[in-house]
Amino acid sequence: MGFFGEPLYTPEYKVAGDEVAVFDTSKGTIRVKLDGAGAPIHVANFCELAGSGFYDDLKFHRYVPGFVIQGGCPNTREMDASDVARGAAGPDGRPGTGGPGYRIKEEFSSNPNNSHVDGALAMARSMDPNSAGSQFYFCLGPQHSLDSGYTVFGTTLEGKDVISQLRAGDVINSIRIEHAA
Repeated sequence: MGFFGEPLYTPEYKVAGDEVAVFDTSKGTIRVKLDGAGAPIHVANFCELAGSGFYDDLKFHRYVPGFVIQGGCPNTREMDASDVARGAAGPDGRPGTGGPGYRIKEEFSSNPNNSHVDGALAMARSMDPNSAGSQFYFCLGPQHSLDSGYTVFGTTLEGKDVISQLRAGDVINSIRIEHAA
């Protein structure tokens, strides 16, 4: 079992190893090479969620200058951007407290590529190492203090300039998965 009794989930998505996530945000486009070899559970989970439209119209809810910009909380979907930026409670709860209803197993301890470099895409979690679900973050500069506790599952190929402009309340219009042929 995961955090708060939510089950640990094993995604059904079959990782090909060439997945690229394309984030369409209110500030521009970000392209991220996903690390299916190093973090197959996280990549499969992210691809399933993106493919189902889970991330469409969510807002980034946490911005810490020089550290991270975080999104992926479903509680932000029906919220006004200014309320998200203020951290106000929405109809489904506070920004940053929602998830998909399950948790996935950590991979930071087994991922040889688990390095929080500038632009790294990683999964947020609670105190339980096996509690990641849907919330993710981009590193705003190297954050190697996180390497031993949070799973990195992607590296930004294009759009670091967009990442640097994102703030709490900015919108994730959609995330689509492409295959780098």
